[in-house]
Amino acid sequence: MFPMPVEHWKPLNRRIYKLSLPIALLIWLLPMIAVMVTSIRSTEELTEGNYWGWPKHFALWANYHEALTTSPMLHYFFNSVMITVPAVAGAIALAAMAGFSLAVYNFRGNTALFATFVAGNFVPIQILMIPVRDLSLHMGLFNTLPALILFHIAFQTGFCTLFLRNFIKQLPYELVEAARIEGAGEWTVFFRIVLPLIRPALAALSILVFTFVWNDYFWALCLTQGDEAAPLTVGVAALKGQWTTAWNLVSAGSILAALPSVLMFFAMQRHFVAGLTFGATKG
Repeated sequence: MFPMPVEHWKPLNRRIYKLSLPIALLIWLLPMIAVMVTSIRSTEELTEGNYWGWPKHFALWANYHEALTTSPMLHYFFNSVMITVPAVAGAIALAAMAGFSLAVYNFRGNTALFATFVAGNFVPIQILMIPVRDLSLHMGLFNTLPALILFHIAFQTGFCTLFLRNFIKQLPYELVEAARIEGAGEWTVFFRIVLPLIRPALAALSILVFTFVWNDYFWALCLTQGDEAAPLTVGVAALKGQWTTAWNLVSAGSILAALPSVLMFFAMQRHFVAGLTFGATKG
């Protein structure tokens, strides 16, 4: 059976695997390590050209304090929270109802509608830049938080529906029939039967969508102008000066911007793994 467990590999292959894995991990983490080291490097060392050496003087508190106080980072952080939380909640709610309908009900056009959700995930987001920007201008939503919230809900719902429809489809249909026989309505079946059973999938999907929306830079740059509605990703880019750039402050801001999604993943890691492996085995 493929893939073969590592314990069953030939000794030479196992040795090569054990040697190459730390090297691959180091290469993968190297950019993040460089950003973390730069975030604690003093401005004097950067001026002297010490970009890759180990810092002689640590400026951890000074850099992070300056990144938070000399720019509206807290305002950007608040905007990111106000964008991400409603977008995740809205996308998950709509996708759960749409996935339930596509998985449970057999109606005309079910397959075509599901194929539309699938096809929408293959549309390159770059080609939507001009129409979405023009639409936000015509609707009077440009450079506002609702513009980003509505767009992320619309764009993430397709992927979430595809994800949840497949999970709900794996549930025993007899549970739905038994609940209907007992007199439960469709909303009761949805809230009392289906949602508790797909809770691991909802948790895993919430983490994924939170990461997508929180780390978004492309649409935040297209649909905002200035600091009023800019999220944290655009705020970090604003730390770059016109003539010179304090890369230690940019690195410190990048670390601060990445912390919420990293902390959420580790806090929800057990649910995330359970959601990804939900339905993978029988019995």
